[in-house]
Amino acid sequence: MESYDVVVRFFQNGGPFMYPIAVVLVIGLAIAVERWLVLSTARARNRRAFATAMARLEQQEYRAVVEAGAKSSVPIARIVAAGISRYIGSRRREDIESAMEEGVMEALPRLEKRTQYLATLANVATLLGLLGTIIGLIAAFTAVANAEATEKASMLSSSISVAMNTTAFGLISAIPLLLLHAVLQTKTTEIVDSFEMASVKVVNTLADAGALPAKTRTSDG
Repeated sequence: MESYDVVVRFFQNGGPFMYPIAVVLVIGLAIAVERWLVLSTARARNRRAFATAMARLEQQEYRAVVEAGAKSSVPIARIVAAGISRYIGSRRREDIESAMEEGVMEALPRLEKRTQYLATLANVATLLGLLGTIIGLIAAFTAVANAEATEKASMLSSSISVAMNTTAFGLISAIPLLLLHAVLQTKTTEIVDSFEMASVKVVNTLADAGALPAKTRTSDG
């Protein structure tokens, strides 16, 4: 209960800028939770869809892979389907790789959606904290200028202490948002890397089945 009172008093003493900082923090946390759930779900669904697609590829059920990808909303299923669809029309390795790279690029914006807002919100929280402190200091010095000489020192130190609460709360809000941004960026990068690895595995599976011509190598000299 005592710690709760300390938090409430800290918030109340910070002035009006504590409220917009709190709003920024809540919005950032909501975005972080939503993105975490989306990315975690996407990772699990991609794994299942890729396992199914690879099983069909090993059985050379190429049409089934394309049809499943067309009906699916899972990015990896659509990426593999794009590559196999290009394979059916053109058996050139470069065309297949290009089709799957295009699929990865189409999936990337959906994975990165709103994640970049966290870094922006962290900066906004910090700047709001600084702005609140500056305005608080201006008000403090104005009040001190009209105070009695014996009261100036104590009034100034008290006012500065209160004004600093805004900066502290801005940093308290910004640091977790920056950490969450880094975590979500890493999670997104891992998913994109899995897309690229899946593309390589699809091409290698087709090559191992003899469905693709051998990759030519150019020798120097």
